[in-house]
Amino acid sequence: MTTAPLSFTFTFDGEPVQAQSGQSVAAALIASGRRSWRHTRVEGRPRGVFCGIGVCFDCLVTINGRPNHRACLVEARPGDTVTTQEGAGHDDLAC
Repeated sequence: MTTAPLSFTFTFDGEPVQAQSGQSVAAALIASGRRSWRHTRVEGRPRGVFCGIGVCFDCLVTINGRPNHRACLVEARPGDTVTTQEGAGHDDLAC
C-alpha cells in the first residue's frame, strides 16, 4: 500500500498549489488564497465554496480533464490538473 506524501502540489489553471495529505481540492485552493474558481453562467458572478459538504454546486471544477467535480468533496492528489470549469461542464467540453 502506498501513501500520499504529507505535502505535495497539484496545478490549478497552470499554477502550482500546495496541498496536505487528506485535504480537499477546495481546502487547498482556499489555503492558497483563492476564494473563487468558477463563475455563474448567466451573470458571471464568482463562486467558490458555499456549503462545503457537497450539497450545492458552487465549487465545481474540472479535474484531469473531467468536469463537474465538487472541489469540497474531492481529495487533492499529487500531480492532479485542476482547472476552472467553463460553461455548464458537460462531458463534451472535457476533450
